[in-house]
Amino acid sequence: MSYQISIQNASAETTIPDELSFHRWAAAALKPHCDDAELCIRVVDREESQQLNLQYRKKDKPTNVLSFPTNLSDEVKDIHPVLGDLVVCAPVVKQEAETQKKQLEAHWAHMTIHGVLHLLGYDHQKNTEAEKMEALEIELLQQLGFSNPYENEAL
Repeated sequence: MSYQISIQNASAETTIPDELSFHRWAAAALKPHCDDAELCIRVVDREESQQLNLQYRKKDKPTNVLSFPTNLSDEVKDIHPVLGDLVVCAPVVKQEAETQKKQLEAHWAHMTIHGVLHLLGYDHQKNTEAEKMEALEIELLQQLGFSNPYENEAL
């Protein structure tokens, strides 16, 4: 297996996980699906997240994670397996963890896995898709020693 995962930190936030953690979480999501993959995880502040969310999703607010899959052909992906980019908003992840009473590291792991699954083609627009994606997230997070991120959603 060969995963090339680059981390870019463009955030002023001080509670960002180390690169090894991001690699471990992303690899956990990748392992069941592919042997080789390349992706970038960019950690940003609210302004950049809001700008990208407005530009690409027409939502004028920052969001926890944005996934930008590549649009390369399968033939090119076979030679150079670039999945795409994740943009994770550090202040939003921190705020959500506090609001939802979740361990910060667990929420970072969840957002990383969630974003990587989007790069792999998973979605949650329909209930059946959401159930499948959430079940996989729960399984992967439990393998990493984290609890079910959806248990306390009513909070």
